[in-house]
Amino acid sequence: MSTIVQSRVAQAKRLFSANNRTPRSPGFRTDVQALRAVAVLAVVVNHFWPNAMTGGYVGVDVFFVISGYLITSHLGREIARTGRIGFATFYARRVRRLMPAALLVLAVTVLVAGVLLPYPRWTATAWETFASAFYWENWLLAAKSVNYSAANEAASVVQHYWSLSVEEQFYLLWPLLLVGLVALGGNRRWLVPGVAGLGVISLVFSVVYTTLSPNEAYFNTLARVWEFALGAMVALLAAKLVLPRVAAEVASGVGFAMILVSAFLYDHTTPFPSVPALVPTAGTALVIISGLRPGKQWHTLVTASPPVQFVGNISYSLYLWHWPIVILAPFALTGALDKGELTTSWLLWLLALSFALAWLTKVLVEDRARTFAPLVRSTRMTFAALLAGVLVVEVLAGGLQSLYYQQVALAEQNVQAGKGSDCHGAGAMIGSNGCPDPFGPARVPEMGPANEYWRLAPECRETDYFKVDDKATVKVCDFSGDGEPTQTVWLLGDSHAEQWQPPVFEVARKEKWLLKIGILGGCPFADVEFTGYRSPAGPRDILRCRDWTEQMNPVIANDKPSMVLMSFFSRQEFVDDGSGRSQTEQYRSGIEPWWQKWTENGTRVFVFADPPYNRDVRSTSCVLLNRSNPQACAIPRDRAQPPDPLGEVVKSTRNPRVSLIDLTDYFCDQKLCYGVIGNVAVYYDGDHVNSEYSRTLTPMVEKALSSR
Repeated sequence: MSTIVQSRVAQAKRLFSANNRTPRSPGFRTDVQALRAVAVLAVVVNHFWPNAMTGGYVGVDVFFVISGYLITSHLGREIARTGRIGFATFYARRVRRLMPAALLVLAVTVLVAGVLLPYPRWTATAWETFASAFYWENWLLAAKSVNYSAANEAASVVQHYWSLSVEEQFYLLWPLLLVGLVALGGNRRWLVPGVAGLGVISLVFSVVYTTLSPNEAYFNTLARVWEFALGAMVALLAAKLVLPRVAAEVASGVGFAMILVSAFLYDHTTPFPSVPALVPTAGTALVIISGLRPGKQWHTLVTASPPVQFVGNISYSLYLWHWPIVILAPFALTGALDKGELTTSWLLWLLALSFALAWLTKVLVEDRARTFAPLVRSTRMTFAALLAGVLVVEVLAGGLQSLYYQQVALAEQNVQAGKGSDCHGAGAMIGSNGCPDPFGPARVPEMGPANEYWRLAPECRETDYFKVDDKATVKVCDFSGDGEPTQTVWLLGDSHAEQWQPPVFEVARKEKWLLKIGILGGCPFADVEFTGYRSPAGPRDILRCRDWTEQMNPVIANDKPSMVLMSFFSRQEFVDDGSGRSQTEQYRSGIEPWWQKWTENGTRVFVFADPPYNRDVRSTSCVLLNRSNPQACAIPRDRAQPPDPLGEVVKSTRNPRVSLIDLTDYFCDQKLCYGVIGNVAVYYDGDHVNSEYSRTLTPMVEKALSSR
């Protein structure tokens, strides 16, 4: 065995020995540090001013390529020097370099979030903090990305740890891969093709998966491995990639341009990480390759300048601090907001605060932890300190979760206490009620479990019919009590139909209906060429939507219900059949034949007009940030309630058995639409009505159903 080991060591040394195939030792490179500065500034600008640099998220990909290059270079030098990799030493160095600052920011963020954030956001903060401390935040976000009910969750204060999770997973597995390839082949024929092959496989996976499930692919580690592999290939082939001076100058210029162009031109509709990710990553590789040649370059005067190097030096801590500041600041500066948004001057002050905290963290935490003698001397001590730090963060997260449950119970009591008044909720919009302050502060401005619009009544049960992703899409609610149901009624559509459940349940209970509910989030209930909710959807989501609606349509026709109540978010569920017709006309062609088939069987169809916009016209936190003056969140009616394709189809249909239930007048007066009415917050999240407010619309819904 010892002979085999010695043989492998000798082969490894030959592989990385000092000859013409040796990867060039990067040492300290000002151009790489400048790349860090460009990367972090792209991300920060994108988060502070999303419209100024819509593709700033590519900065993360720049970091991934840099990490692949530097780590592979380091490991290669270690193998050349010792013939092996000291795994414990390597991981301990990573811990000392990354974990102190990361855990500090997590701990401080949890504490401040508990003070500033509304309690409904505590539970997501706690869970994501737990995930971030163990570096699987990206997988948690990937799971949430395919959960439609989670799509409207506000971004958490630690969401940015997803990229750090991907990096840590790379650091954990990459040394094992390199050692495995060297041991397997014992020569360069296995190492370089192995890394290249893995990169190609990952890139193909990234392209395919981004097409099929773009939201989930964004956070998936396997879809990002090729970016690290690209940097690793530069490290492995460094000796062969030294360019002539002119070529190096051109390569660096093209590389920086590729990064900046993608940062400014990409946006949330760009399929990512897929083929477009090749632009910033290849640009990063070109800049690194151009710097393999010794000497100054055309950009050195700028990239090696103290300001640029300073930003590169603090880039890690700046990345850690800036995002919690972006999320938490509006709740600390409620007096400095305009419609729930921070002004430019305040954003500049917050940017300065981010830089200051980053510098202090770099000097007092990053640098000292990396060189702290007791930790440097003992890997065991390093890992013990890591365990202690993680434990502190998890205790804080657990405490926040415990406080959340206490607030849930208190909020439930407050919601119940407001019922019974004629001026509660939508009743305040009825002039004859004489409500003195119809748009005053909300009794319960925080939206928690007591306000969930999707909660089912006790009379409802889920069925096994048409499950999607193992979730029931059809529920049956028998409100007849011990007798026979008076009639069968269907409630159909997406979550914008689901938000009308509270008043429908009240009417169904009173009228003793058999109510059947068919809901699939983000899916228009029509025979249309659906392309995506808000942004392009992957083929899987499109096929899921089309299959579900095609299966459900004949069920409704065969069931011959007395009524069908329906709604869906047609303003943001886009369709395109290639005809060039308007969204309204395409929806007309896709829904009127179904209505005709249903109504021929005696069914009455009632379509709920969509309520006014919320997140598209104001900050979703506006009511929370203007507790004492919610009228600051009022939006002009013509802006908050633009034409709704589905509603326009109903208004112009010739089918006399199809009617529109338009409750806009209970959300808006003649000029403005409000965020709080009758001391009740109108919206649960960016797109849906608070169940408490929806329930106060019961008399209006009952009247609309009985008068047609």
